[in-house]
Amino acid sequence: MSLVASTGFAGSTERTYVRLKTLKPKRLNAGDTVAVIAPAGGATPDAFERALTNIASLGLKAKIGKYARGSNDFFSGTDAERLHDLHWAFEDAEVKGVWCVRGGSGAPRLLPNINYSMIKKNPKVFVGYSDITALHLAISRQTGLVTFHGPVASSELSEYTKTHLVNSVMTPSANYRIQPSEYNTAQSSALFKPNVITPGKARGRLIGGNLSLLAALAGTPHGLKDVKGALLFAEDINEPPYKVDRLFTQLRQSCDMRSLAGVALGVFSNAKAATEAETASTLRVLKDRLGDLGIPVISGLSFGHIRDNCTLPIGIESELDTATATLTLMESAVI
Repeated sequence: MSLVASTGFAGSTERTYVRLKTLKPKRLNAGDTVAVIAPAGGATPDAFERALTNIASLGLKAKIGKYARGSNDFFSGTDAERLHDLHWAFEDAEVKGVWCVRGGSGAPRLLPNINYSMIKKNPKVFVGYSDITALHLAISRQTGLVTFHGPVASSELSEYTKTHLVNSVMTPSANYRIQPSEYNTAQSSALFKPNVITPGKARGRLIGGNLSLLAALAGTPHGLKDVKGALLFAEDINEPPYKVDRLFTQLRQSCDMRSLAGVALGVFSNAKAATEAETASTLRVLKDRLGDLGIPVISGLSFGHIRDNCTLPIGIESELDTATATLTLMESAVI
C-alpha cells in the first residue's frame, strides 16, 4: 500500500491508498552473501556469534553492518546508525539478502526516514520478526516487496524453524503447506495447541506480525489500513490477558477487521510463563475479541516467540484451513 493522494470534503482530509503490485525478491542460493543488521535492539556477543553460525549452517556468507554490533541504551545504535545499516544492506550489490540479528525495540523510529524508493529498486529477501514487524509493514506498504516474518539471525534454529525458513527463501514451491509443530502441540499449555475460534477456510494475501507492533502502528501512515480480503496473522509473548484484550481492541477500532478473509494466531505466551488461569483467560480474550468477526479464526499455530517458528511471507496469496490447522502458501514468495 502506498499513500498516493489526499482528497476530502471541506475542512477535512482523507488519505487514499492504492495497493502496489507485489514485488518478489530473488531467492537465496548457497554461497550468497547476506547482510546482518540490528535495526532495533542490540545483540549480546554470544547471540551475535550464534547468528553467524546460523548463517554458515545455511551455506550462506555473512557481511556485518557497520553498526550491527553496537549498543545504545536499549537500541543497537542511534537512529542514524541503524538507518545507515538498513540502507547499506539494500544498496550493497554484493548482498543478496538482509537478516535482522534480533528484534527488541526501536524499529518504528526509523520508518519516516527510510528510503523506500531505493529499497524498491533493490528488492532483496528481508527476514526478522517481533519489533521487525514495523519494518515489514512499512516496506510492504511503500514498495510492495514481499518480506519474511521468520526467525531473527540469532534465533535457536530448530529443525522445524530451519526447514520452513529454507523452504521460503531458498527452495520455495507453490501450495506449500505449513502444519503445527509436533514439539509445540506436545506442550502442556493449551496456548501451544490449535484452538478453533470460528471454523472455516479463508484465502487472501498474508499480512501481520507481532500484535504489540501492529497496535503501536495504528493511526500512523504505516499501520494496517485496507485489510479487505487479507489473511491476518498475529502473535505475541508475555502479554497478560488484559493487554491482549487492549491490543486487539485497538486494532478493531483502527481498521475494519470484519473485512478480513480470516485470522491466524500464533502462540501468545511461552510454556513457562503462563499459569492455567492466565491461559484460560487469554483464550477467552481471543474468542471475545475475534469470535464475532464472522470469518475463520484459529489460534495456537506455530509461529512467533517460540522455539518452532515457521516463516510467513508477507504479501503473498495463502489459505487458512481451521479443520487441519494449516496455512498453505499458494505461490512462491521469491523468484
